[in-house]
Amino acid sequence: ALNRRHWSHDERAILIAQTNLASCLADVGRHDEALVLRREIYTRRVATLGVSHYDYDTITSGRNLSLSLVKLKRWDEAKSFARKLLPVAQQSLGADDDASLALNMLLAGALWGNPECTRGDLRFKSTHSRQPPTPFGAN
Repeated sequence: ALNRRHWSHDERAILIAQTNLASCLADVGRHDEALVLRREIYTRRVATLGVSHYDYDTITSGRNLSLSLVKLKRWDEAKSFARKLLPVAQQSLGADDDASLALNMLLAGALWGNPECTRGDLRFKSTHSRQPPTPFGAN
C-alpha cells in the first residue's frame, strides 16, 4: 500500500515485484497464498492492457495462475482457464512460443491429474477467441 501511494506511477515494477513474491511463495510450498497473489496480478495486467492487447507478460501471468491451480489440484479451474488462455497465447505469441507450449503442458497436467477426466475432456478444439479468461474467484 505504501508503494502504491508513493510510487503508484510505476505499476509495472509493482507487478514484477508481486510476481517474484508469488513465485517465492510457491517455491516454499505456500501455494494458496501464491494463488491469491497470482489472481490479482493477472487481473491487474488484463485491466491495465485491456481486452484486445495480450503481451508476453500478461500471458505469462496467466500461465503462472494456471500453474498454481494445477499445484493445488483445482483441476476444473485449471482446465477451464488454460483452455481459454491457450488460443489467445497461440494467436498472440505463436503456437511454438515457450509460453504457449507451457500452457499446453499445464492443460495436459490438469487433464492427466484429474481422476474424473473424461474422453470428452481430452477432445479439445481450440477456438481463437480474443476474450480474456476471467480468473476464478475474481470479482
